[in-house]
Amino acid sequence: MGANGHVLPEKSSQNHLFSGASDGREGKGETSARKVRLNGNIARRRPGKEMIEYWDEDLPGFGLRVHPSGRRTWFVMFRQRRKQRRVSLGTSRQITAREARRLARDKLIEVALDGLPTRKTSGSGSKQVPLMRDYAERFWADYARHWKPSTRRGNRGSIKRHILPAFGNRRVDEITKADVLFWRDGFAERTGTFNRTIPILSVMMSYAEKLGLRPRGSNPCRGTPRYKRKRMERFLSAREYGQMGSALIDFELENPLVVAAIRLLIYTGARCGEIEKLRWEWVQEPRLMLPDSKTGAKIVYLNRQAVSVIASIPDRDTSGLLFPSTRDSDKPTKLSMYWPEIRNRAALPDVRLHDLRHSFASTAIRDNISLMVIGKLLGHALAETTSRYAHLSDEVVADAAERVSGSIARLVGVGR
Repeated sequence: MGANGHVLPEKSSQNHLFSGASDGREGKGETSARKVRLNGNIARRRPGKEMIEYWDEDLPGFGLRVHPSGRRTWFVMFRQRRKQRRVSLGTSRQITAREARRLARDKLIEVALDGLPTRKTSGSGSKQVPLMRDYAERFWADYARHWKPSTRRGNRGSIKRHILPAFGNRRVDEITKADVLFWRDGFAERTGTFNRTIPILSVMMSYAEKLGLRPRGSNPCRGTPRYKRKRMERFLSAREYGQMGSALIDFELENPLVVAAIRLLIYTGARCGEIEKLRWEWVQEPRLMLPDSKTGAKIVYLNRQAVSVIASIPDRDTSGLLFPSTRDSDKPTKLSMYWPEIRNRAALPDVRLHDLRHSFASTAIRDNISLMVIGKLLGHALAETTSRYAHLSDEVVADAAERVSGSIARLVGVGR
């Protein structure tokens, strides 16, 4: 009997999984293949001028692809339901040869068991393990209340669109790390979607462990690498602040309320949603007392400029929003509707609303304000979050270099 109570045929071999398979080449002349005992030494070999695939001599279907660029990817190939499939297990930097071999073996066993009859487990304490689509309903009823409404909406969509189509017909305890890695491969063109969805699946698996639907410590998402994404770091230079200021003055004639909201973003470094949903009862000068935000209750400190902006807002409804929609006073203005026009007038087409928050933090750093204080101003719950903003533009670095070299030149008597 195999894993999960499956009945394996006697003298079962995995070789039949590869009947009709080629030597692993995906096209003539594209890849050369070699048969070796895959281990760490093989993974450290220098890449050649062409792509090389090393196939393990002990475990059929287990391989390592070495790209000329130096990238090395573990994989497993098999036939399943008349189709040849290849599953990426991770790169040699992400997992060791031993870990890759274990993942490959697990996947091959799973494929070999696919469609075979199962033998019921004995014992009165055994649980009937549900399919993921049924478990998702239980998980949602128990767990979703811990999330904010906006988080619930996003997570519900991720479960419906990405998790259940892949795992909905699988039993909760059947999902393996190899399955998750195979699922990950499908997001190669949507890396951000995967990075947002994998934590949700991980929480679902961890909760299944607590319910006794999976063995303890069996979360298949643990250790699964997220896709690396280049962080967008954009903030305004002194010249660009001037351009933005001129554009706001110009747009103020058309919509003074929107301009006031954007000026508050600039002067406080607050998140866009915090300013859009701001209510008069939360304004307690010199502070904004937000009962809820991305990180919970939050204080936004108002400087003289921000206080002046709030004082300029006409038609105060002390029980309502500072920036209500023109169509429905009970709903907030959506600044994203007006931002493209404003940034284009400022000749800054690549600047996002959130970049105003980046710019606030970067300006504070240029003014020698500590990261701890900046974190307080921005309302960060973790110091690591604030460290993201400790970046300087090329203009600032060049200016610093110029000032330092100028000081040294004066000391040594050059340029007097």
